[in-house]
Amino acid sequence: MSAAASPLSTTADLLVCDQLGVGVPGRPLLATVHTQFVPGRVTAILGPNGAGKSTLLSMLSGQRTPRSGRVRLAGKPLPGWSALALARQRAVLPQETAVAFDFTVQEVVEMGRFPHRQHPSRHEARIVREALASTGVAHLAGRSVNTLSGGERARAHLARALAQIWEPLPGGAARWLLLDEPTAALDLAHQHQTMALVRRWAVEQGVGVVAVLHDLNLALRYAHGVVLLGQGRCEAGPTAQTLTPAAIARVWGVACTEVRASDGVPQFLVAGAAAPGLPSKFE
Repeated sequence: MSAAASPLSTTADLLVCDQLGVGVPGRPLLATVHTQFVPGRVTAILGPNGAGKSTLLSMLSGQRTPRSGRVRLAGKPLPGWSALALARQRAVLPQETAVAFDFTVQEVVEMGRFPHRQHPSRHEARIVREALASTGVAHLAGRSVNTLSGGERARAHLARALAQIWEPLPGGAARWLLLDEPTAALDLAHQHQTMALVRRWAVEQGVGVVAVLHDLNLALRYAHGVVLLGQGRCEAGPTAQTLTPAAIARVWGVACTEVRASDGVPQFLVAGAAAPGLPSKFE
């Protein structure tokens, strides 16, 4: 099942999970994922703590070996890609963004251009400037990244990831942005600004965005599709059809009511108590 279908996509464009066993060695298998991610769409990976969301993302990025199955990018298994070729086609924003050395914000963003050093763009300096501006950290360019707040640091690293895939690739190959909890350290306004930004990148530039999220309402507003992990299961499909009150009760054990925002986007009001017929997570 496709996490976000697009009639214009071809097999050569897709990021595919082929019976992917999600889990770490020596621990129980968390889920088996069989789905595909489509460029030009935002897909949210959702689920409770410990369901395998970050583990799945690390397998999609090639940073972790699957327990079983495989990930294919543009029809080729990830182990068949060189590290440099993969870095030119996909950028990763991890949860942990600590930097060991005292780099400035501008230097961190410039690191995103490292995979292109053999064939640099004519616009390298401009790419860095525009990436800094796109996430609202241009005024912090000369600051040490280690002196920033958590939210400022997260936006600086998002600028680095965007700089890495800033320009279209030769031959029109799809670009990918893989984000692990990109809104976790951000205030309310920056959460929406960040998700609106990556959705624009998807819709306007054809970039495939896959983001681990905890906020269901952000997923409802910005994601075209979701991959829902929980209780050893995986469901994938269009957001509104997959992320339902029944699914939330089953996966998280809480009751919710669907309402409509003033612009018509569905949102959930979540009750604190367990859903009827389900035990509390804290009992």
